Amino acid sequence: MIDLRLLREDPDRVRASQRARGEDVALVDALLSADERRRSSGVRFDELRSEQKALGKLIPKATGAEKAELLQKAEQLKADVKAADAEQHEADEETKRLLLQLGNLVHPDVPVGGEEDFVVLETHGTIRDFAAEGFDPKDHLELGEALGAIDVERGAKVSGSRFYYLTGVGALLELALVNAAIAQATEAGFTPMLTPALVRPRAMEGTGFLGQAAENVYHLEKDDFYLVGTSEVPLAAYHMDEIIDADKLPLRYAGFSPCFRREAGTYGKDTRGIFRVHQFDKVEMFSFIDPEDAENEHKRLLEWEKQWLTSLELPFQVIDVATGDLGASASRKYDCEAWIPTQGKYRELTSASNCDTFQARRLAVRMRDGKKVQPLATLNGTLCAVPRTIVAILENHQLADGSVRVPEVLRPYLGGRELLEPVAK
Repeated sequence: MIDLRLLREDPDRVRASQRARGEDVALVDALLSADERRRSSGVRFDELRSEQKALGKLIPKATGAEKAELLQKAEQLKADVKAADAEQHEADEETKRLLLQLGNLVHPDVPVGGEEDFVVLETHGTIRDFAAEGFDPKDHLELGEALGAIDVERGAKVSGSRFYYLTGVGALLELALVNAAIAQATEAGFTPMLTPALVRPRAMEGTGFLGQAAENVYHLEKDDFYLVGTSEVPLAAYHMDEIIDADKLPLRYAGFSPCFRREAGTYGKDTRGIFRVHQFDKVEMFSFIDPEDAENEHKRLLEWEKQWLTSLELPFQVIDVATGDLGASASRKYDCEAWIPTQGKYRELTSASNCDTFQARRLAVRMRDGKKVQPLATLNGTLCAVPRTIVAILENHQLADGSVRVPEVLRPYLGGRELLEPVAK
């Protein structure tokens, strides 16, 4: 959540942020009104309590008609204090409810617009000319089936659409990717983490996934647990309700977890293969850091993602995501998109988001610097979303005979294997 003081001091900035996101600007005024009621009812409650205490000291000393009058007044004050307390509580709850609906403040340099209004910042690698090489590229599913690596038919039979099996070299390729990604993250100073896939409502709400993203979250109603769509959620909540000494920052974690997404609103989109699925595994980087260093950390996360995709020898571009496509928690987000030959376009493989103090305020994660205690900043960056990375590797490194060249960085994790070759049927 944002700082209420900032809302009071510069509401136009918050309105502009909401407008840029394509969100409800009227929410800002409703929140200002609720906050004013909360503060005024608090003052009223304090005044009545003070008057009640003063009256309580007078009553024992009074006698006769005066005492009776004071007792009558005390009864009225008691009712007034109770009403003021209820009003204060109601206004406080309303303020919290509205505050949780408000997205993070958008960074001033973020391009304004929707999903297609991003700005390309960098382009890396060389796109292969398959025509010059004398063959038409196959898509990842055709390649994966020939390699004995992907089985979507049995995935659909067992679990429905957008589910799959990784088999044989497909399973080995996932394990190689995960191990290589964790190795890079560990070398960069991240602590490897295996995180819970089920979290309580506060963890999901605290990271901002029960607002506009709620339609894509799986909820187990009987137990009131949520299935995470990213290990960002349990990593962000890891230090929930804690105060961390500033000299221990930054704290960096690399989480590996299964991820679950309903993919609501994507009917008919990316239905072929394993690009857009309901369950997948992912390695996620997460940083707790001093807010003053958050923008630099954001750039560092992006550099680690670029290092990873370069090591996989994939052509990719870096984009500055537009305001309407940020998600509630991010003030700014960079995506790395890999070239997918059979689609003829770049598609998202990784994201790096600066959430500033937004998540930390909601989860009560603070830092202590001397006597000063304040919310710290959180940032997250995808290192390896496995299925999409497999898609990019198969399509970009395929050869004319249907085999796939293994990037050098993965070979130590695949027993030195240089090629994935089709299996005999």
